[in-house]
Amino acid sequence: MFTVIVGTIIFIAVLLVLVVLAQNSKGGGLSNLAGGSSASNIIGVKKTGDLLEKLTWGFIVAIMVLSLSTNFVTPNSGTSNELLERAGEGASDTRPVPSATEQQPTNDTTSK
Repeated sequence: MFTVIVGTIIFIAVLLVLVVLAQNSKGGGLSNLAGGSSASNIIGVKKTGDLLEKLTWGFIVAIMVLSLSTNFVTPNSGTSNELLERAGEGASDTRPVPSATEQQPTNDTTSK
């Protein structure tokens, strides 16, 4: 289920990029792609802008909802909790390091 949601998020993100690239910052947008003024009589600049704006907001909301829903369907392996518990156990099992004066002399037979 998790991979399906992530795949859907990626697909919607690609569609969002295409919709944003189809928009024109000056207001022409998709109507200019269809052949200029003759196509604007059929589709209409205002109608095209409304459609692209609604698609943009719809894709943004869908990505946000799907991203938040992944929190509820994330596979719970429990590895992070186990690692935290092991780290806590290791910290409580510390032994003092002996100082240089407390270290035992080594048996060095080569210096005799």
